[in-house]
Amino acid sequence: MTDVGRNWAGNLAYRARDLIAPTSLDEVAAAVAAADRVRVLGSRHSFNDIADTDGVLISLHALAGAPEVDTARRTVRVPGGMRYGELAPWLHARGWALGNLASLPHISVAGAVATGTHGSGERIGSLATQVAALEVVTAAGDVVHLRRGDADFDGAVVSLGALGVVTALELDVEPTYDIAQTVFEGARWDAVLTGFDDLQSRGDSVSLFTTWRDRDVIDQVWVKTRGATPDFADLGATAADGPRHPLPGIDAEPCTAQLGVPGPWFDRLPHFRLAFTPSAGEELQSEYLVPRGDAAAAIGALRELAPRIAPLLQVCEVRTIAADRLWLSPAYETAAVGLHFTWRLDVPAVSAALPALEAALPETARPHWGKVFALTDAGARYPRWDDFASLRARLDPGRRFVNPYLERLGL
Repeated sequence: MTDVGRNWAGNLAYRARDLIAPTSLDEVAAAVAAADRVRVLGSRHSFNDIADTDGVLISLHALAGAPEVDTARRTVRVPGGMRYGELAPWLHARGWALGNLASLPHISVAGAVATGTHGSGERIGSLATQVAALEVVTAAGDVVHLRRGDADFDGAVVSLGALGVVTALELDVEPTYDIAQTVFEGARWDAVLTGFDDLQSRGDSVSLFTTWRDRDVIDQVWVKTRGATPDFADLGATAADGPRHPLPGIDAEPCTAQLGVPGPWFDRLPHFRLAFTPSAGEELQSEYLVPRGDAAAAIGALRELAPRIAPLLQVCEVRTIAADRLWLSPAYETAAVGLHFTWRLDVPAVSAALPALEAALPETARPHWGKVFALTDAGARYPRWDDFASLRARLDPGRRFVNPYLERLGL
């Protein structure tokens, strides 16, 4: 049995008996046909076993092909193994941009889309909403093309890797643009919650960082805007006097440029620069998305839980995501607020704390599919769950792509 290594955080050792890296579409189809159980491995940035299998793992990092821009349709075709940090500078050099990026650019495009990963912005959807078309190798070895508007498209984009191997995607693009980033300090939760919608509307992307060591004060507010830098004096916040890292006391060199200095979109939208490993050390991550209407209750619950969770936390980030129509997106049919937790790498302690955290959150909370969670009824929180289960059964009747993670979800 081949040792295929561990995930990025180091908390999971993959069980696969082999890891292969096909270089062409034909090789992908042949690998799927030859395997009794198969999953696809992206940038290894999932914190749970969503990509794991005791069969064969397929890595798409060597899949042949370069991005291709269709200027008429304003889309870019992207190979399945490409990472955002590779795609973004390539697009920018040709005068194009994506409308949003996640907090770090090191993740693979296909993996981020399949797990519903997102950036931040109340008018901006998750990264999956940028997808205009998919190319998928199914369990039968067939190459299926799905385009926005097709009957199965909304169910196939956030797929959890359950429908096949996504070998290429087409993403919406727009002309390149500059954006500025400013960090504010000292905002208070009571003032922010009173004017939460107003706060979010002041920037294209607004993230609130807290360690929950103080239940009343938000450590940092990160604001990214294409326009003028807003003022947050009414919230008791002032602009930081120098670059900041989201974790208090950590050197800010790995972070993207701040202080309101405009720069290219791909060098401001992520929190971390591509040249640096985006971590202060080993960590775990969890995230739950709640409808905007439940945000105050959810944050109130976290304030009450602060003494329990603060000792386990590196930092917590609160941000917004626009609603979409993708069946398994945590923002399906609801403008959402993401509650993101970067934990210390203490698996037993975090595992013990998660049930209490999840019980305290509103029942509308949906977990990020690629991060650690304890919920056993996640599927019930998605109105189109049964439709997705039917789609999975149709595209993979032999359950070739099913693994223990999907079985726990009832798939």
